[in-house]
Amino acid sequence: MADRGLEGMALPLEVRARLAELELELSEGDITQKGYEKKRSKLIGAYLPQPPTANGAAVVRCRLQHGEGAPGRAPRSGNIGVCDVREAAGRERVASTAGNRPLFYFRFGVDQALPPERRAPVTPAPSTRYHRRRSSGSRDERYRSDVHTEAVQAALAKHKERKMAVPMPSKRRSLVVQTSMDAYTPPDTSSGSEDEGSVQGDSQGTPTSSQGSINMEHWISQAIHGSTTSTTSSSSTQSGGSGAAHRLADVMAQTHIENHSAPPDVTTYTSEHPIQVERPQGSTTSRTAPKYGNAELMETGDGVPVSSRVSAKIQQLVNTLKRPKRPPLREFFVDDFEELLEVQQPDPNQPKPEGAQMLAMRGEQLGVVTNWPPSLEAALQRWGTISPKAPCLTTMDTNGKPLYILTYGKLWTRSMKVAYNILHKLGTKQEPMVRPGDRVALVFPNNDPAASMVAFYGCLLAEVVPVPIEVPLTRKDAGSQQIGFLLGSCGVTVALTSDACHKGLPKSPTGEIPQFKGWPKLLWFVTESKHLSKPPRDWFPHIKDANNDTAYIEYKTCKDGSVLGVTVTRIALLTHCQALTQACGYTEAETIVNVLDFKKDVGLWHGILTSVMNMMHVISIPYSLMKVNPLSWIQKVCQYKAKVACVKSRDMHWALVAHRDQRDINLSSLRMLIVADGANPWSISSCDAFLNVFQSKGLRQEVICPCASSPEALTVAIRRPTDDSNQPPGRGVLSMHGLTYGVIRVDSEEKLSVLTVQDVGLVMPGAIMCAVKPDGIPQLCRTDEIGELCVCAIATGTSYYGLSGMTKNTFEVFPVTSSGAPVGEYPFVRTGLLGFVGPGGLVFVVGKMDGLMVVSGRRHNADDIVATALAVEPMKFVYRGRIAVFSVTVLHDERIVIVAEQRPDSTEEDSFQWMSRVLQAIDSIHQVGVYCLALVPANTLPKTPLGGIHLSETKQLFLEGSLHPCNVLMCPHTCVTNLPKPRQKQPEIGPASVMVGNLVSGKRIAQASGRDLGQIEDNDQARKFLFLSEVLQWRAQTTPDHVLYTLLNCRGTIASSLTCVQLHKRAEKIAVMLMERGHLQDGDHVALVYPPGIDLIAAFYGCLYAGCVPITVRPPHPQNIATTLPTVKMIVEVSRSACLMTTQLICKLLRSREAAAAVDVRAWPPILDTDDLPKKRPAQIYKPSNPDTLAYLDFSVSTTGMLAGVKMSHAATSAFCRSIKLQCELYPSREVAICLDPYCGLGFVLWCLCSVYSGHQSILIPPSELETSPALWLLAVSQYKVRDTFCSYSVMELCTKGLGSQTESLKARGLDLSRVRTCVVVAEERPRIALTQSFSKLFKDLGLHPRAVSTSFGCRVNLAICLQGTSGPDPTTVYVDMRALRHDRVRLVERGSPHSLPLMESGKILPGVRIIIANPETKGPLGDSHLGEIWVHSAHNASGYFTIYGDESLQSDHFNSRLSFGDTQTVWARTGYLGFLRRTELTDANGERHDALYVVGALDEAMELRGMRYHPIDIETSVIRAHKSVTECAVFTWTNLLVVVVELDGSEQEALDLVPLVTNVVLEEHYLVVGVVVVVDIGVIPINSRGEKQRMHLRDGFLADQLDPIYVAYNM
Repeated sequence: MADRGLEGMALPLEVRARLAELELELSEGDITQKGYEKKRSKLIGAYLPQPPTANGAAVVRCRLQHGEGAPGRAPRSGNIGVCDVREAAGRERVASTAGNRPLFYFRFGVDQALPPERRAPVTPAPSTRYHRRRSSGSRDERYRSDVHTEAVQAALAKHKERKMAVPMPSKRRSLVVQTSMDAYTPPDTSSGSEDEGSVQGDSQGTPTSSQGSINMEHWISQAIHGSTTSTTSSSSTQSGGSGAAHRLADVMAQTHIENHSAPPDVTTYTSEHPIQVERPQGSTTSRTAPKYGNAELMETGDGVPVSSRVSAKIQQLVNTLKRPKRPPLREFFVDDFEELLEVQQPDPNQPKPEGAQMLAMRGEQLGVVTNWPPSLEAALQRWGTISPKAPCLTTMDTNGKPLYILTYGKLWTRSMKVAYNILHKLGTKQEPMVRPGDRVALVFPNNDPAASMVAFYGCLLAEVVPVPIEVPLTRKDAGSQQIGFLLGSCGVTVALTSDACHKGLPKSPTGEIPQFKGWPKLLWFVTESKHLSKPPRDWFPHIKDANNDTAYIEYKTCKDGSVLGVTVTRIALLTHCQALTQACGYTEAETIVNVLDFKKDVGLWHGILTSVMNMMHVISIPYSLMKVNPLSWIQKVCQYKAKVACVKSRDMHWALVAHRDQRDINLSSLRMLIVADGANPWSISSCDAFLNVFQSKGLRQEVICPCASSPEALTVAIRRPTDDSNQPPGRGVLSMHGLTYGVIRVDSEEKLSVLTVQDVGLVMPGAIMCAVKPDGIPQLCRTDEIGELCVCAIATGTSYYGLSGMTKNTFEVFPVTSSGAPVGEYPFVRTGLLGFVGPGGLVFVVGKMDGLMVVSGRRHNADDIVATALAVEPMKFVYRGRIAVFSVTVLHDERIVIVAEQRPDSTEEDSFQWMSRVLQAIDSIHQVGVYCLALVPANTLPKTPLGGIHLSETKQLFLEGSLHPCNVLMCPHTCVTNLPKPRQKQPEIGPASVMVGNLVSGKRIAQASGRDLGQIEDNDQARKFLFLSEVLQWRAQTTPDHVLYTLLNCRGTIASSLTCVQLHKRAEKIAVMLMERGHLQDGDHVALVYPPGIDLIAAFYGCLYAGCVPITVRPPHPQNIATTLPTVKMIVEVSRSACLMTTQLICKLLRSREAAAAVDVRAWPPILDTDDLPKKRPAQIYKPSNPDTLAYLDFSVSTTGMLAGVKMSHAATSAFCRSIKLQCELYPSREVAICLDPYCGLGFVLWCLCSVYSGHQSILIPPSELETSPALWLLAVSQYKVRDTFCSYSVMELCTKGLGSQTESLKARGLDLSRVRTCVVVAEERPRIALTQSFSKLFKDLGLHPRAVSTSFGCRVNLAICLQGTSGPDPTTVYVDMRALRHDRVRLVERGSPHSLPLMESGKILPGVRIIIANPETKGPLGDSHLGEIWVHSAHNASGYFTIYGDESLQSDHFNSRLSFGDTQTVWARTGYLGFLRRTELTDANGERHDALYVVGALDEAMELRGMRYHPIDIETSVIRAHKSVTECAVFTWTNLLVVVVELDGSEQEALDLVPLVTNVVLEEHYLVVGVVVVVDIGVIPINSRGEKQRMHLRDGFLADQLDPIYVAYNM
C-alpha cells in the first residue's frame, strides 16, 4: 500500500503516525478497505499531487523498472567489509529504519594488506542523503529485519519463474479436521490476542477478499510473465477461482492416467534440464496457470496440469526430481563390492580468510571507585542499615498491580533469618544438614522474585552455594530429569522454596512430595518468615571480602539436553557487578524494569545482583503477566519513569503487536533498554521495528543496548548507553555464503543471501577478548574470519561443577597465534558465541556454537535458518517463536530439520504452500537443503519453563517418532548428495574366460545335484506303476484297510478318515458321476472347489479314474465373496473347465444372491454336487496311453500377482512322489502331520498324492481351523507322536503370535514335541529366518529340537526343488554382505558385522534334481561367489504353462532353456528366483561334501534402483524395525521411485511420525532415497494363502487410489 510517491514527501510526523495506525487498523480488520482508502486520502490529500493508482499495475511496472527486483548497489571501493544502508534503498520494500541511519563502513585489519590507493575513506556519509522512509505499514513488516525479508521474497520470486511442482501429500479426512477453535488456546510465546499475520500486499490498492495472502504473488507473477502482459495477466492470476481448476482436474483424472507408459529414470544424475515444451510460434502471451485459492496449479514437465490422482502426483514428483541437483556427483572409482559414500570434496572456489591475524581486544580499565563495597553481602548490609526504607524490588500480580514492595531493610533482615535457619535449624546441633560451602537448590516460581531474592542472599550470608532451578511441574517434565542429575552431582540435599510453591508441588496420597524422576532425595524447606525462627541477638552473619569461594551455580542446558552447572566465585560475582555498573553507568536509587528470568543470565545479573550493589529499585514483571498483557513492561516504564529496562526481543515484539490500544505511552525516561538476546541474528529486526514505532513515543535510538552473554563468560559485551544521538550503532550486512565457510564477506555475488547483524557494543571493562577457530586448537582467527569468542577476565564462570575434563576445554583455554605462541599468561573462557570484533572494537555475534550445524562441510546457524523461515509470510500459518531447527545425522552427514507449530485455522493447502516456500527460501539464501520440515499442532512442542521451545526434547521426540506432526515435507532427494555412485554393469564373463580358466578368480561353477535316482536301490513297489491311479488300485487290493488319511476337526478329534479301499470305491463313484451326469470325455478339465479335506482327495482320484484332468481351486470365502469369488471364476475360465465339482454347501454359495452380485452366475459350467453320489461302479477305470499325458493342472497366484497354471504329467507326478518318499523316508508305517492349504504346489502334493504313493498315513489339519484354536496343529503332532510335519509360514506365525504366552499351560496339557524329527515350512520364497528362529526358541521348552525346523523351496516350474529330509546335515545359515548382494556378488561376513544379512539354506536338494546358477540376462553359468537365477533340471519339472491365450512363446524359455556356453545340451527350467550355491564343510549321506542352496528372492520382485538389485524383503525388514507402530510393510517401485507402504498399528496421529523414520532407515541401511511413503490401516497389504505379500496388487491398488491411505507423503 505504501506508494513510492510517499517516500519523497515530507509528511509531518503526526500524519505519519496516524497513517501507521490506519494501516494497523486495516490489517487488524477494524476498518474496511474502503474506509481505509477514504481516511488515507483525506490525511495525505494536502501533500499529494494526484490520487494513488487503484490497481497495482502501475506500481508493479515501476518496480520492474527498478531492475526486475534486483537490489540496486552502490559501487564499492576495495574494502572488505562495508555495511551499507544503501543496500536496502534499492530494494522493492524499503528497510523501515534506514531513514536516519548514517552510512557505516566496516574495515577489518585488512587495510595493511591493501595498497593505499584502494583503501576507502572511513567517513560516515552525511545522513541528510537519506529521507526518512516510511514503513510500508503492513504489520508483519515490523517483525523482522527488512533486508532479510526482502531477500526471502526476492528469492521466492526467482523460484516462481522455475515453477516448483511439489506434489501435495494426501491425507485422510479424519486427520485434516483440526481442533475446534473454542477448545483452542494460543501458545505462550505469541500474544494470541490478535491474528498477527493478516497481511495485505503492498502493491494492491484493493486486495481481493478471497486472498488473505500477501499479494507478492501478484507482482511476482507479473515479473515472470514479462511486463508486456502486466495489465492482462494481473486479473487472471487473481480471480481464476478454484472452480475452473477443479473442472480441469476432473478432465485430467480421465486423461492423464495412462501416462505411465515408459517411466523416466530419475535415478541418473546427469544434469538434464527440465523438459522444454515446444509452443506454436504465433503465441507470445504467456500462459498463467489457474489457481486453487492461491496455490499455483501444479504442472507436470509437459506443461499439462495434473489432478490429485496418485499416478499424476508421482509423475509430477518424477518431473520435479529430474531437475539437476546442486552439487553434481563426481565420478570416482568403485571397487567391485564396496559402495563408497561420496565424500564431499572442498569447493575450490570457497572463500578463504585473507585478513591479518587479529589482535586480542582489551576493554577499558575497570575503574575502582572508592565507595564500591568489598563484597555483595557488604553492600546489602550497608543499604539494609543506612536506608532500610529504600525500595529494592516491586513485584506485580497478573493484573499488573504492585503486589509487594521489598525494601532493603526487609531484604537484609529476612536474608539474615534465612541464613541463620539454614545453618542452625536443619539437622541437629552436632550434625547440621548444611554447612558453609554446601550446595542448596532454590526452587521458586517465576512470579515470586522477592522470596527468591531473600533466599539467594540468605545463602550468600550463610556461605552456602545457591543453585537456582525451575519449578518441576510434573514428574516427567521436559528437561527436569536432567536438572535432577545436576542436583545429584552437586550433592544437593535441601531445596529452599516458597509456601505457595510448596503447596503446588505434586504430592503423594500421604502428602509427601514424591521424588521426581532422576532427582536426589530432597528436604523441602520453606523460607517464608513466619515459618522461620528468629536469630538470637548475638548471632551475626560473617561478612568477609569477596574471595575465590563459589558464590552460586547457574544451570545451563546443552545442545543434547544435558544440564551443566556453571560455578561463579564470589570475586567473579562482585567484579561482574562492578563491570556492569561501569558499563551501564548505574547510579544509586535508579529504577529498572526487569522482564527477564531472575534465576539466571541477564535477569539475575542486573535484576538481583548489580541492583543491590547500587541500591537500585527493580520492578519485576513476571512472565504470566506478559502473557496476559504484553504491554505491561512499557506501562511500568512510564508509570515509574524507569531509567533502565531489561527485555528480550520477544518482549519488544509483543509490545509491537499490542501497542495500538495505548495512547499515553512515553518512553523518554529510558536511558538504556538492555536487549538480553541482542546477539541473536533476528533481534535486529525487533529492535528496528520497536524503534520505528516507539520513536514517536519518546524512545531515542541510542537507548537500545543489545548485549551478548553466555552462562560460562557471563556478560560478554554490551552496547553502552550514550547521550550522543549522532553516533549510530554498527551494522554488518554479511554474505551468508561467506559465513558458511566462517569468512566475513560484505559484498556477495548472490545479493539476496545476506545476514544483517547489529553490534553488541564493546568488550566489558577489565576484560580481554579474542576469537579462536571453532574446532581444533584454539588458534587466533584472522580479522575477516568468524571464530568462537573467548574472554579473559575475573568476571567469568570458573568451571562446570564436577566435570574437570569439560572445564579444562572451556574455562582454561590458552589461545595461540599462528606461530604457536600463547596470547597471554592467563586462561580464556570460551563463550559459546560465534562472532568477530569489528572496527572500533565493536563486537558482532553471528550465532551460537550450540546452534551450529555442519552440513557437507559448511556451517549453518540454526537461528539464521529460523529467521529465513519466519520471513516467508509466516504469521498466517505458524507461530513466531515456535520454530525449532536442529540437525540429525543420517548417512554420515548432518541433515537440517525444521519443526514449527501450525496455527489451527490454516488450511492444509496453505500450510503446504508455506512449507514449500520455506524450502525454496532456505535453498536460495543458505544454499542448503532442508531434510525435513514438520508442522505440529499448536501448543504441542515441549516447552522450557519460560515458554521457549525445548530443543533437545523436540529432537528426541522427532527421532523416536513421537512428535505427531500434522504436516511433513521431506526432501531427501534434494539434500542427500553423498550416495554411492550408481553402478555400471560389468561386461559379463564369456566362453573365452571359461576356457582360459579365469572364470571368477578360480572359483568353481555353481552347480549341485541331489542323489541320483538311478543308483538308489530300494524295494519301492509303487515304482512298478507308471500312474498314481494304478498305485491306488494296487493298495486297495493289497492293504484294503490301511488308513491313508485322517482329517482332524477344530477340537482335535477325528472328523473322518479314509482307508485305501474306501478311497478307491469313492473315486469309482465319482468317476461314474463324471461320465454319466457330467457327460465328460477323457481329457476334459474339471474344477474341484472343495474345502481342505477328504472330499477333495476322493474327487481328485475320481477324475483320474474317469480320465479327466483335475484342477484344485480354493473355494470362495463366505464372508468375503466379493473379492474371493472372481478369482475362482477366473481359474475356472482360464483352465477351460468343462465342469465344476463341489459340495452341496458351496454349490448353494456359488448360486447365491451375493455371488450373483460379484460374478455372472449364469456363466458357470455345469456344477456337480458330490454329496449325492451314484451307487454303481464304472465299467472300466481309465488308463492313460502315455505317461507324458496331463495328470493335473496346478494353478497358483504368484507373489507378483500373476495367475499361472502349470501342467503336471503323469510321469512328473510319479517322479515327484518318489523323490519326496526317498528324501523323507516315507513308508506305510509312518505318520505325517500336514497343516497346509491343499490347492497348489507342494502343499497339494503332500495332502493328496504322497500318501497314495508311499502308503504312509497323513494326518490332515486344515489351517483355517487354527484361527479358532491355534494349538490344534502342535497338539495333534504331540498326540499322534508324529516325527515329520509340514506347515506354512502363516501357520507358524499364528502359533508364534497366538501361543507365545501359553507355553506353560500347553506343557501342563502334556504337549510334547521332542519326537519331531523334521518340521518343514513349505514355501516359495527366501526362508523367513526370524520367524523360524522365534518359533524354535518359543517351543524349545516343549521339547522341540532347534535343528528340526527347516524350510523347503519350490516354484512354478518345479513344485519342490529342495526339502529338508530326515538324514543328512542340518540346514546351515550364512551371513552375507548386503551391499555386495546388490551388485549380484556373494561375500560371506561374520555374524553381527555391519550390513550383514542372515540367509538360511532352503533344505536339501531333492533326489533326481540338478541345479545350476545362471546369469538371468546372458544365460551364462556363474561362479560360486555370484548371485544368479536358479535353474533346475529334474524328472518332476512341470511340462509348461497352461494358458487359455496360447501366448506360451513369451515364457517358453521358462521350461526349456539352455546355457549360452559351457554345457549347452542340458535343458533347464528357469525358476525365476535369485540365489547362490555354497559348498559347505558338511558331508552328505553319500559321503560327499554338501552343497547348500540359498534362495535370495524372486527375480520379478527384485527392484533395480541406481543400477543395483534390491530385494523388497530387506528394505521391509529395516522399515518394520524403524518404529514400534509399523506392523507390516511392503515396497515396490514406480517410475524408478521407491514406494514404501506401511501398516500403522496406532492412532492416525502417529501416521506422520513414520515418514521421517522410514526415510532415515532406508537411507542409512540401503543407501536409497524413498520417493513416496504411504501409511495405511492394518490389513491393507494383500497377502496370499502362502502368507506372501502381493506387492504388485498393492501397487495397482495404490495407483488406482483404492487403498484409502491415512497419509501419503511425496518426498522431494
